[in-house]
Amino acid sequence: MTRLAGKVAFITGAGSGIGRACAELFAQQGAKVVLAGRRIEPLNAAADHIKKSGGAAVVSLCDVTDSAQITSVLYSVVDNFGSLTTIVNNAGVMFRGNAEQTPEETWDSLIDINLKGTFLVSRAAMEYLRRAGGGSIINIGSVYGIVGSKQRAAYAASKGGVTMLTRAMAMDHAQENIRVNCICPSLVETEMARQLFANAPNPEEARRQRVSTIPMGRTGTPQEIAYLAAYLASDESAWVTGAALPIDGGESAG
Repeated sequence: MTRLAGKVAFITGAGSGIGRACAELFAQQGAKVVLAGRRIEPLNAAADHIKKSGGAAVVSLCDVTDSAQITSVLYSVVDNFGSLTTIVNNAGVMFRGNAEQTPEETWDSLIDINLKGTFLVSRAAMEYLRRAGGGSIINIGSVYGIVGSKQRAAYAASKGGVTMLTRAMAMDHAQENIRVNCICPSLVETEMARQLFANAPNPEEARRQRVSTIPMGRTGTPQEIAYLAAYLASDESAWVTGAALPIDGGESAG
């Protein structure tokens, strides 16, 4: 499929979960993909899988909280592939707790990775997207960036910031044909979600209670999120910008 032919996508947190699913689907649909993250082994495994399937993929070690590193990595992406058209800001961390239960260093970590990381990558990418005649920034937010929830104080604050950063950047860059949108998933079967439940006193009960808040009665899959990301990366979404799109089994409708 050549739906994304000619696209060059930089995807953070691409070694597993939603990021890997986006990289694999984008490559299947014709994009050249750069898998970025902090752990080389899963990045290499994901890239090898893509290349064995006939796709074009390279790996870049990148800490999204390090602006100098981001600048260097994006320069190398354009040097290797000739352009940059698409950003998927997927790197993120989770913490469960209310404000009193959240250590200051944990708050700082969530804001730095989830929100500041999205800002730093997007800011560094603007010049290259502009050179390409426009492009698409796809931020992976959360349903908790558009609705409230118990025990998610720092996480909801960081993802709410991603939602509003998305809208602000969309307004700022619409005239340059740089579209900025935010995907807002509910619970998705990822390594991070599994670890969250594993750390609960009763993992099975914690999972059951969380799934019970989703009207469709099940978790989402990374591939389902990737399908929406591929639409936002494609020219089919040429008039879509500034949107915060829930993909949550109906959770935010309640």
